[in-house]
Parts: sequence; C-alpha cells; structure tokens
Amino acid sequence: MAEQDKVIKGPVQEEEISFMIKVATFIVDRRNLFFLLFGIALIFCAIASGMVKVEDSLPAYLPKSFETSLGLDLMEEEYTTYGSAKIMVSNIVYKDAQELADTIGERDDVSMISFDDTSDHYNNFSALFDITFKYEDTDERSLQGLEEIKEMLSGYDIFVSTSMGNAAADTIEKEMQIVSALVVVIVLVVLVLTSQTYAEIPVLLITFGAAAVMSAGTNFILGTISFVSDSVTIVLQLALSIDYAVIFCNRYKEEHETLSIREADIIALSKAIPEISSSSLTTIGGLVAMMFMQFGIGRDMAICLIKAIALSLIAVFLLMPGLLMIFGALMDKTKHKSFIPKIPFVGKIDYFTRFIVPPVFLGTIIVAFVIQNNCPFVYGYSQIETPIKNDTQIADEMISETFGDSNFVAVNIPAGNYEKEKKLIQNYLACPEVKSAQGLANIEAMDGYCLADKLTAREFSELLELDYEKAELLYMAYAVNDENYAKLVNGLSTYRVPLIDMIMFLHEEVEEGYVTLDDSMKETLDDAYEQMDIAKKQLQGEHFSRILVYLNLPEEGEETFNFLDKMHTMANEYYEGQILVIGEATSQYDLQKTFSRDNTVVTIISILAVLVVLLFTFKSAGMPVLLILVIEGAIWINFAFPTIEKDNIFFMTYLIVSSIQMGANIDYAIVISGRFMELKDKMSHRDAIIETMNFAFPTIITSGSMLALAGISIGMLTSDGAICGIGQCLGRGTIISIFLVMFVLPQILLIGATIIDKTSFEVSVPLVKERDMGLMRIDGTVQGQINGTIIGEVHAVVRGDIRAFIQSGNVERLDATRITSEQLDELLGFDKKKEEVES
Repeated sequence: MAEQDKVIKGPVQEEEISFMIKVATFIVDRRNLFFLLFGIALIFCAIASGMVKVEDSLPAYLPKSFETSLGLDLMEEEYTTYGSAKIMVSNIVYKDAQELADTIGERDDVSMISFDDTSDHYNNFSALFDITFKYEDTDERSLQGLEEIKEMLSGYDIFVSTSMGNAAADTIEKEMQIVSALVVVIVLVVLVLTSQTYAEIPVLLITFGAAAVMSAGTNFILGTISFVSDSVTIVLQLALSIDYAVIFCNRYKEEHETLSIREADIIALSKAIPEISSSSLTTIGGLVAMMFMQFGIGRDMAICLIKAIALSLIAVFLLMPGLLMIFGALMDKTKHKSFIPKIPFVGKIDYFTRFIVPPVFLGTIIVAFVIQNNCPFVYGYSQIETPIKNDTQIADEMISETFGDSNFVAVNIPAGNYEKEKKLIQNYLACPEVKSAQGLANIEAMDGYCLADKLTAREFSELLELDYEKAELLYMAYAVNDENYAKLVNGLSTYRVPLIDMIMFLHEEVEEGYVTLDDSMKETLDDAYEQMDIAKKQLQGEHFSRILVYLNLPEEGEETFNFLDKMHTMANEYYEGQILVIGEATSQYDLQKTFSRDNTVVTIISILAVLVVLLFTFKSAGMPVLLILVIEGAIWINFAFPTIEKDNIFFMTYLIVSSIQMGANIDYAIVISGRFMELKDKMSHRDAIIETMNFAFPTIITSGSMLALAGISIGMLTSDGAICGIGQCLGRGTIISIFLVMFVLPQILLIGATIIDKTSFEVSVPLVKERDMGLMRIDGTVQGQINGTIIGEVHAVVRGDIRAFIQSGNVERLDATRITSEQLDELLGFDKKKEEVES
C-alpha cells in the first residue's frame, strides 16, 4: 500500500485522486481475481460454444409477414417432407443404368425412384436417379440409406445433390477453420513487424483468444445464430478489435519509459479506457445500422459482432493489465527495432498535391456513385461464382449442365376441390414459362386414371378386379362414413369417389377386418396405398393442397418475378383466400423487396450514428462531414468494381460490408484528423501533415492490413456465396479506405482546416481573472501566472522555469528563436485584445 500511496496519492488527499486512476489501480492490483473470473468464464464458454444452434437457411430470416415465411410455416404444418436425393452417374450405358435403378428401387427404405430413357433422366451417357425415401428428410434412416446407396455406387463416377443432412454447414465450418488458422498467421506476422518487443505478442494473442472464446460461448445465450454470423464473427472480431489491445499496449510502453511496470500499467490503463471506448463507438455505430434491417441476418450479425467487440473491450480492460504485469519484465528484455519505417515522403506528397487531389477525388466519387448504383446485385446463389467450389456445388453444376436447371415452386391452395385443382394445373401447363406441373389432380395412378379422378363403383371394381358387389358395399360404407346419405337414397350407380380417397378407405377397412381380400389383391392394394399415402402426405394437408410447378425460367430475374405474380392471379380465379407460392424464386423475390428499404435504412443510420460520435469527438460540424465523405466515397468506389467487372454480388454483402466499412475504417481517418488538428497550430501545415502521417502510419497499417487480409482470406477460401462476397468486398474496401486516408484525406484536411475551425461549436467561456492565496483546486483551462507547488495532470505551454517531477508524459522544449512572438502567443493561448481590456 505504501508504494501505491507514493505513486498515486503523494501529498494529495484521497478524494482528489482521479476516478480512472482508482479504477485502473483496482484492476491491476486485483489481477489474480480477474484471472480467476476469466478462467471460470472461459471454461463455461468453451463448453457452451458446442451447444449453439446454427440456422443454415437464409429465408428463415425474412420478416414473418412475407410470403416465403408464411409459406414455409404453412408447409411445415400441413405436409410431410420425405428424404430425397438426386444421384447422377456418369459414363454409363442405359442398360446398366436401368439395372442400377431397379436395384435401388428394390431397397426397403426407398419408396420411389424416377428413371427412364427420356432426356430428363438419361443424357450424354449419364443417368439421373430421382430417389425418394420412405422416411422424412430429418430421419437418420434416410441419411443412412443415402450413404449405403453411395457406397453401392462407389465404383462409378457419381454426383449427389440433396438437401438432407448438414453437408453445407459442415463444409463451411471446415473452410472457416482454415481461414481462422490463416488469419492467426497473418496477425502473428503483422504483430512481429509492427511490435517493438517480441514478448508483447503473447499478451495480445492471449487477450484476443480469451475474447474470441467468450464471444463464441456467449452465443449460447442467443439460442440460434445464422450460419453467416457463426462463420465470420471470430475472424471479423479479430480484425476489428485487435486495435484496442494494440492501443493499450502502445500506451503502456510509452508510460513505461519513465515509470515502473506497475505504475505504467495503471497510468496507461486509466488513459486507455476512455480512449479505446471512444474509438469503439464508431465501429459499434456502424454495426447498429444493421439491426434496423428487415432481413433478420443483419440484426443477427450486428448483435453477434457488437457483443464480440464488447467482450474484446472487457478482455483488454480487465485481463490484459494483469498479463502486462506478468510479461512486463520479459517485454523489457525482448525489445527490438520496429520494422515500420517513417514515411515523410507521403506527407510531402500530400502537401504538394493539396489543391489537385480534392477536386479529382470529388469527381471520382461522383462517377463511382453513379456506377455503383448499377451494381449487379443478386438474391440467390445460382448466379454467383466463388473462387473455390465444394462437392455439393460441383454436383449441382454437373447435374445442371447435363440435365438442365430445375426451378420449381409449390403453389399452396385450399384443399378439397380436385376439379378446380385440375383446371388450374391445366392453365399453368398452357403457359410457355411452365415446363411441367404436378398435383394430386394430375398424377397418374393406375390404368390411365389419375389419383383425383372420380370413379363409380363399377369402374373401381374393374380397375382392381374386385367383385362388383363388394365394390358396391364399399361405396355404400364410404357414403355412410362421408355422411352422404342422399347417395344411398338415390342409388350408388352414379356415385363417384376420387380414386385416392377410395384406395385409402379400402385399405383402412381391410386393416380393420371389415373387408377381406385374397393375398394377391391385398399385395396390390398395399403397394397402391403406400405410393398414394406418400403422395398425399407430400401434396395434401388438412387445409391446403400444393401443386409443384417446374418453370422454364431462371430462379431470379424480372421475368421470373413477374410470372410469380401471374401465378397468383391465375390461382385467384379459382380460389378465394390465401394463395402462397413458395420456392427459391419466391424467396429471392422477397429478398429483393427487403433490399431497397434495407439499403436506404442502413446507409442513413450508419452515417448518422458515426456522425454523432464524430461531432462529440471533434466538436466541429465540418470535420465529421469531411471524414464521412472520404469513407462513403471509399464504399462507392468499392462497389463500383463489381459493376465494371460485371461480377454478381449477393445483396446482403453490400448491406453488411458498407456498415462495417463505415464503422471500422472511419477510425483510420479519426487517427489522422485528430493528430493533424492537434499539430496544425503548433507548427506549419506542411510539417504538421508530415508528422501526422509518420505518427498515424503504424496504427493504420497494423489495423488495416489485418482487416484487409482477413477479408481477402475469407473471400478466397470459402465456397459460400454470401460469406465469400463479404470477405472479398471487405478486403477490397479496407485497402481502398487505407489508400484514401493516406493520399486523399490529408489534402482535404489541409484545404479544409479553415472550414473545420469556423464550424467548431466548442463553447468559449468568458475569461475571469482569479486572484487567491492558500490551498486551491483548479478545474478548467488556465491562462496567467501561478506561483507555488502544483500537483495534477497538465496540458500547457509554459514560458518560464519548471521545477517539477514528471510522473507521466514528457516535457518538450520549444525553440523560441524559431518562433515569432505571434506564434508563441498563439501557442500560449493569449488574447492580446482581452489583455488590453483587462489592463
């Protein structure tokens, strides 16, 4: 405690101790307590991270009022979805393919296999088997059956496409593990090159590692997160928040030049907490904008990333001070020369081009804005090219190239009227946009009859070779069961019942023992019942039926979206009430509807959030506008590239990357602007900008290179279209932002300094000359003479003699011979007019 009094208190009273100093002292001196708390938290989070549920479906994040969401909920309640798969076998003759189809069809777990000699199933010495299992798509028996079939076909060249299982999620997880490992290597290299001691690297890595584990584990609180958040949060957390640990570490090293390890740790932490907290606000402000998106993945990613940043701050403020105490001595022993050079030439270039670059930049961003307005956004994966492809994508492409694309939608209509359903199907089939349509009303069952065709008792008896008397009794029982007593009175000869309903009823009667059939007849009935039962469960529910319509259109595009509207209109001619058309095309149509609103909302809110932070940071209306103009210009230039290259971009990429770029890259501009505004009144503008660029370059290159390389790594090493796009655009956008803040922003600051000063709204308090003697406390900006002993934190220019212990910071001697009296008075803050008035 004596040491603490000596370092912090000295002769001053305890109530005069800075609050931040108290907090920092508590954290440093109670470091073992925080080690224990972090240890407990890390153990819990390591276990909890394995219990986080991940949602792999993009449509699941559409607003609940949208057609896709309503339709998916309805179909889950109404229908049974059986496991299915498409298996393409290459380099096979038709005869062998037919034998394989027969073998697969004989399996007990396969209810149906579609294969024939048409081009839909055999083309260019390749066979396509459409397999439907007897179990639901979530049943492990369906997956097991598929694996056994794949094993049976292991001697052939096969390509498998299925929605069963978690193959896509597993693939993304493996890819992101590779990306994460690569990013760790990138961070290590960057830290080695930018650090001043080798021992600080484990301090930074342990701090971030703890934050990353806590971030992954606390996702358990959220219940379910999207596959996008699950994949990129940790990588982006590292790139976005490593700055905080670097800032604290640099502050510690600066204080440690004159103070002991403990003292430097305390003073550095007390200064770093407000500094780093302020820096994080711009990043959080950009992410907050994503929470206002209609498309729920934006809110999901925002929550995950904001939580990750908050946990990074906690790790830096509570864990890292203790690590510095442990590694402090080793850091002293492992100092090395920084590999980051001074860059005075950049400042000189910026100064000499200050009247040229700003108008060129203004013209460039205007052109970029116009170009990026035509950015080729897409709303599905079918038109996105990724640098690498996984097995599922390769299989889908091979099947598509050989047998054509399969784009179908499910039209959900009120159940119960097969005649209307049949007419609607016929109308759909008459449209050139429709390849085929299938519903209960047009599925062929037996001897040319469709499932929904209505048969009399005689026709039914002839179809099943059943005694007419039995058929008549069966129809009579059906009429009683259906409470259709009028038919009993008027006669059964004209009574017609849909084939599927009568087969289901007959099977039920046989099972209950009311009807007896010979073995051959019963086997025929059982086979028919099994096929019809599967068809009915897939196509008809308690309240709705669905028609599967296969389109001759791409999954997205104006023509496709217009035809979806036409399908609604056609269905409304026969049905009243809710009609839902569900499929990939509808999902992408809904996503397109969310984009126009989300784009506007994200842009406005991200700019406003960052603007508010910058207004309070610089206390000037001009400065935030200039900084935001630079970063927004970087965003426009970034998304002009895909337009020029005609490279399709998943719409979500723009919303997420623009938010992150605005929130994170603005920090680079803040570092340069803040330093320049601090120096511009102390030296010439030329020297100020040179010194500013030398000061800011290590910070910008450390943070910027990590974020850029992390983004590029994600973009190059993942096969998912959405995640790949986020990585590519974030990496490219960060590089553009670094270039602009290094070679455009300085020129804007040089010629805009006057505007910044004139738009300052910092309140000036009238000068009041105070005269007093004794023990006094001074709060505020002071101008005048003080004779006596001073204790406290001072930021001032002094003309005279100094006799004091400098506990932190430094004293810089100014060369009075090279400073005019007017410049000196300006440094001192003197106002000659006010002095004359007071005299």
